[in-house]
Amino acid sequence: MDTQLNELRTLAARAQNRLTQTGIPRVAMVQGAIPEHELAAVYQPMVNLILRGSKSMTVGEQVLHYCPANYFVMSVDLPAVGTIWPAATGEPYLAVALTLDPAIIAGLLADLPEPARAERAVAGFSVAAVTEELMDAWVRMLRLMDRPLDIAALAPAYEREILYRVLQGPHGAMLREIATPDTAMARVSRAITVIRRDFDQPLPVETLAEQAMMSVSAFHRHFKAVTAMSPLQYQKRIRLLRARTLLTAAGKSVTAAAFDVGYESATQFSREYARAFGLPPARDAARIVAGFRIPSQ
Repeated sequence: MDTQLNELRTLAARAQNRLTQTGIPRVAMVQGAIPEHELAAVYQPMVNLILRGSKSMTVGEQVLHYCPANYFVMSVDLPAVGTIWPAATGEPYLAVALTLDPAIIAGLLADLPEPARAERAVAGFSVAAVTEELMDAWVRMLRLMDRPLDIAALAPAYEREILYRVLQGPHGAMLREIATPDTAMARVSRAITVIRRDFDQPLPVETLAEQAMMSVSAFHRHFKAVTAMSPLQYQKRIRLLRARTLLTAAGKSVTAAAFDVGYESATQFSREYARAFGLPPARDAARIVAGFRIPSQ
């Protein structure tokens, strides 16, 4: 797979030190450390392939590490923090990602035979080893950056091939569940939509369970299995990550950020922020701004 990996590195080397769109629908790339790794409140469902360097993804209390030998799949919207490292040679981190569209996955599933043994996914994120077939599909996809007139005709086929290769691997059950409306993962995803929309409001677990059409106990169990967090922890993490963005990118004060994301006490906010990120809000924001020179808006 070294030949494919080297070609992918060459193709993606045009990525800038920010999330860089490729011109191909749902495909983006990034080179080096970017503010979004620390500030992104929610990562969208995606297939993420590292081409150089390595990355850890912290979701709740779980930390997953991956590098060019494997790839990462996230099947639901998750509040997470990514940390990246350059290659051993000192060359910057380099990665590409495909945002998942459940409708496209559902259309692909309609053309495939039912699996002989139906597996059920539990977690909404995981890492698996890269295969040569998956790498080949990514090479064909990124080559389209140099042939933009071919994108409309060929990108959908290459996207389906990437998804097909993922479906054939350890993450197959995960993709099947997000594209099937009545699975536990799909129901949890509906509750996640409510939390993301109303994260700054009180959200009783009973209300969320009703949205997911589950009993409270079943909802709590499935939610934690999918996201590695309880519903309350999920909402809190979204609030804190959103506040982190307000403190850095928007230049808000600690008190203003706390109230904007739904806290009634700035003291409680500061305590929970420091517990989550290791530093009090003002010091953490100053560290991030100094590192990335994020301008105040």
